[in-house]
Amino acid sequence: MDTGAYPAHLLARDAAPPHRGEGPFALWHFSEDPSLRTFRPHVPATHPAAPPLVWAVDTRHAPMFWFPRDCPRGCIWPCAQTTPADRERFFGQSGADRVHVMEAGWLERMRACTLFAYRLPGEGFRPHDDVGGYWVADRTVTAIQRVAAGDLIDRHAAAGIELRIVPSIWPFWRRVAASTVAYSGLRLRNAAPHPDQLP
Repeated sequence: MDTGAYPAHLLARDAAPPHRGEGPFALWHFSEDPSLRTFRPHVPATHPAAPPLVWAVDTRHAPMFWFPRDCPRGCIWPCAQTTPADRERFFGQSGADRVHVMEAGWLERMRACTLFAYRLPGEGFRPHDDVGGYWVADRTVTAIQRVAAGDLIDRHAAAGIELRIVPSIWPFWRRVAASTVAYSGLRLRNAAPHPDQLP
């Protein structure tokens, strides 16, 4: 697959809007390990019944991975179904088209994180059937480039993505799940307990 313009037919599933400085379409894997080169199909520990695959994320959705690997975060953006009220509710205060939310308990790890983006060859990858922005391959893949992500907070700012730092992600996420915005939640199992569940 060429790493040229973003393929228009891939933007049909409530894809996130472009971010500032996005660059051309490519496939990426993010890791704090600087020594990776070969990526072999594996079964995620959280989905033991799934087939072994190599996972990648495309350029448009790569900002969802500008965090320490295990950091819980919620990523939202407006889509065709988003009502004017929800657009104002979630995006109106800053005018950003994309909002990422993380917990304050992870802030120091965010600041200290050294993250690398590995660009993977497009050959052999296919779009994931259910999750927009994700790509899978069922064969071993060798990275063709490694790029240091740099300061992750600065990277959000440069991309025009609002980064919110909150005590608990759950009040925000409960509202997101009941809204009309598009969203992706990652590593939420690592989030602090919901305030309603505290003694």
